[in-house]
Amino acid sequence: MAAELGAKAPDFTLPNQDREPVSLSSRLKDGPVVLAFFPAAFSDTCTDEMCTLRDSMAELNGISATLLGVSVDTFFALKAFAEAHAFTFPLLSDFNKTVIHEYGVFNEDMIGLKGIAKRAVFVIDRAGIIRYREVLDDARNQPDYGQVKAAVASLA
Repeated sequence: MAAELGAKAPDFTLPNQDREPVSLSSRLKDGPVVLAFFPAAFSDTCTDEMCTLRDSMAELNGISATLLGVSVDTFFALKAFAEAHAFTFPLLSDFNKTVIHEYGVFNEDMIGLKGIAKRAVFVIDRAGIIRYREVLDDARNQPDYGQVKAAVASLA
């Protein structure tokens, strides 16, 4: 079952690029969370997306929002990806594909890549309620960044 708008976001704990555990519930204590699922580190569209989100962090941080990137890549790949692009937010490895199933963003087959994340963004308020949800079936598309920012701003 997919994580739907207005529903309680499934909690999780995943390792970040430094192999440290990061849980959604602990991050929500600091404020809203922007949860961005992406198909694959180092792919062109994913790089564009994560860089755009990185560059938006000043606005997000102004309202105490935390950005978390999630893919099924290993933490080794995510570490290299984070270092290559100077990401200042955690990239989480859902290598076992549990969280992408819980959020309904499992992509069975994308041009031969089996079992990866769909591109998706969730904005989750401090209480853990999903206030914005965008799941893209075509991985070549990027989220509506204006809508993401508006959703985060509405939680200020």
